[in-house]
Amino acid sequence: MPAPTAKAVVYNRVPRVTADFWLIKLMAVTMGETAADYLNVQMGLGLTVTSLVMSVILAVALVWQFAQRKYVPAAYWLSVVLISIVGTLITDNLVDNFHVPLMATTIAFSVALALTFLLWFQKERTLSIHSIFTGRREAFYWLAILFTFALGTAAGDLVAEQFALGYLATGVLFGMMIISLSIGYFFLGLDPILGFWLVYILTRPLGASFGDLMSQPAQYGGLGLGTIITSAIFLAAIVTIVVFMSMGHEGEELIGVEEDGEWAKASRSETFTVTEEEL
Repeated sequence: MPAPTAKAVVYNRVPRVTADFWLIKLMAVTMGETAADYLNVQMGLGLTVTSLVMSVILAVALVWQFAQRKYVPAAYWLSVVLISIVGTLITDNLVDNFHVPLMATTIAFSVALALTFLLWFQKERTLSIHSIFTGRREAFYWLAILFTFALGTAAGDLVAEQFALGYLATGVLFGMMIISLSIGYFFLGLDPILGFWLVYILTRPLGASFGDLMSQPAQYGGLGLGTIITSAIFLAAIVTIVVFMSMGHEGEELIGVEEDGEWAKASRSETFTVTEEEL
């Protein structure tokens, strides 16, 4: 038998896309919506103070995340929850404090996201989420995620207010769009990178719609649970899944590195050698 071939590999710094990934992401954006409302309205901090405080906390969380050299569920999902809140607040500030129309914010964040992808591809020649192993690629990744949350907030509010569909109908609408994209990916050959980012954008208004459905009073079409209870429910679910992921190392992904090619951007300290049988 020939000896197994060895190759250099690195860990991907973001998780593999699994059913758990989408479940926790949906809960994270739902909590982001209700938590932002709680801090802004119930605690009376106001949009400006809430935005500043949450931005500082997000910056600290991202420092922790960027310090990792592999996917660490606690650091990664804390950053997602916080960036969900900040992305929501950015849109709310533009609309409520600066009176920018929702149509304009939706277009602006669409352009910002497109430009982020364009610059990302020009610099790295790939938009794959399966090759995030350098600081620059991770920076592009998180910037794109911030714009997806801001765009999802603007688009969701635009649809809900423009057509007055209500929380449930708006959630169902975006859910049907996600199902359509899933059918396109599994059966019609939809590009996986395009499909991933489109679904990532659409899960934001989907989660926000159901978050509002649970938290808002009955006279506004909600179930009246309030932002505290709704946020606590989803926070408990997120923590449970993160603990499960951490214990089982779920979501970790190894990437093969061509030491003489484009992927040689990983530092020597980040690479290690395994056999192909271990991959």
